[in-house]
Amino acid sequence: MNNSANSIALDTTDLRVLDLLQQDASLSNQALAELAHVSPATCLRRVKRLVETGVIERRVALLSPDKLGAGLSAIVEITLDRQGAEHLAAFEQKLLAEVAVQQCYRVSPGPDFVLILQVPDMPAYHALVLRLFTQDANVRNVKTFFSVLRSKFEPRIALPAAQGGLSRA
Repeated sequence: MNNSANSIALDTTDLRVLDLLQQDASLSNQALAELAHVSPATCLRRVKRLVETGVIERRVALLSPDKLGAGLSAIVEITLDRQGAEHLAAFEQKLLAEVAVQQCYRVSPGPDFVLILQVPDMPAYHALVLRLFTQDANVRNVKTFFSVLRSKFEPRIALPAAQGGLSRA
């Protein structure tokens, strides 16, 4: 796999390890090695290289927003009045500092940003709107969509098949 300048070469073992970690990042090195059909030392070396090259950005636990009192999901489109690089960067920094902003994308065409927010309730959403958008003179338009049902949430990346195919453990 080497489709872009940012890609690194991954073989079948790398892809198998990545596939297994996407299913369960809490696997011990011993269990991961066993499922990937490699020695523990090889597995540890592979995972370390995947982390060092940035293929694995981080390992996290996925939590249930509903069970933790953060059950309101919102998708927000934001358009700014001034789109100069310094204005976009300044606004983006404000968004990145906000814990309720789970995902932040600069997009084109259309709005300047699309955000995925997770907040406890509508009052918390309104407080966030005041803090981030209403008090910012550069924000021209905010359009929010509220989730009524989360049908799918899968932060998994489809992995390419290595030459000879990827055998799933």
